[in-house]
Amino acid sequence: MDRKLLILDIDETLIYASECPLDRSPDFIAGHYFVYRRPELNTFLHVCEKYFNLAVWTSSNSLYANAVCSQIFHRDTVLEFLWSRERCTWRFNPNLYDYEWLKDLKKVKRIGYSLEKVLVVDDSPAKLSRNYGNLVSLKAFTGDKDDRELLLLSRYLPTLASVVNVRTVEKRYWRNAIMKDSQ
Repeated sequence: MDRKLLILDIDETLIYASECPLDRSPDFIAGHYFVYRRPELNTFLHVCEKYFNLAVWTSSNSLYANAVCSQIFHRDTVLEFLWSRERCTWRFNPNLYDYEWLKDLKKVKRIGYSLEKVLVVDDSPAKLSRNYGNLVSLKAFTGDKDDRELLLLSRYLPTLASVVNVRTVEKRYWRNAIMKDSQ
């Protein structure tokens, strides 16, 4: 089977990390951050592993990224790569008059992946501004215990596993497609 590559972001996508604890105990601590897993994270990762090759790309530093990934992924999980800020591109955004980290998928292409077969799950669409066709955007997770975004996404992503070119699929309204299918 010709599996697609699914690149996952960490912060506000799979987990929420804060220097101040929330109103409950954290799931774990990474450095000086209290870390909370997004609800249904384990189910989501299980579904993703079933349909895709997995990778992680975060704009956080590598030490933090490794600490978090060692806590959220099962030890048997094989990641194609774990990239951090060092692989991002630093760019000035004149609209925000601020700098931002970009995840330029040309770097993924350079190591042999066809962008037609690469999906990225991220809560920050601006980080994929050069590759919107590969993005599946989700709402930022800020610690809400009732968040169900990963549960919905675990129903949507398998529909993309057999698509020839993921860049041609409209993914901005993926929640609507899932809600429509459940009626």
